[in-house]
Amino acid sequence: MQEENRFSSWKFPEIQEGIPTKYNWIVQNKDGLDLGYKSDIGAFTYINAKYGVVVEDFVQIGSHCSLYSLSTIDEKQGKIHIKENAKIGSHSTVMPNVTIGKNSIIGAHSLVLQDIPDNVVAFGVPAKVVREL
Repeated sequence: MQEENRFSSWKFPEIQEGIPTKYNWIVQNKDGLDLGYKSDIGAFTYINAKYGVVVEDFVQIGSHCSLYSLSTIDEKQGKIHIKENAKIGSHSTVMPNVTIGKNSIIGAHSLVLQDIPDNVVAFGVPAKVVREL
């Protein structure tokens, strides 16, 4: 019931290139972002969607997260796909070419360098699966 109330008046946020939303998260290359219905992105999160970022329905991304479809340090690039009902803990970083599975949970302060399957809990630096849900 609490979840239902939380999203009862949810609307797609207005996203402008490089300008914080009213919820204080920011997107570069906004045309590459595909944001799902009733998804929640925490304050001070940064999304670089140059090579595509898909956030499916009912996803929760904590505050102070970073999603990079382009890494300028090692020149990796590729789409990030966060599947339905996944949750990413605050201060986590997701790098290029990563899919986070449906219903999966990423613990806070994690560095996600590779795909995470559906229905698991993963955390750490680098993030590793620690149990199934």
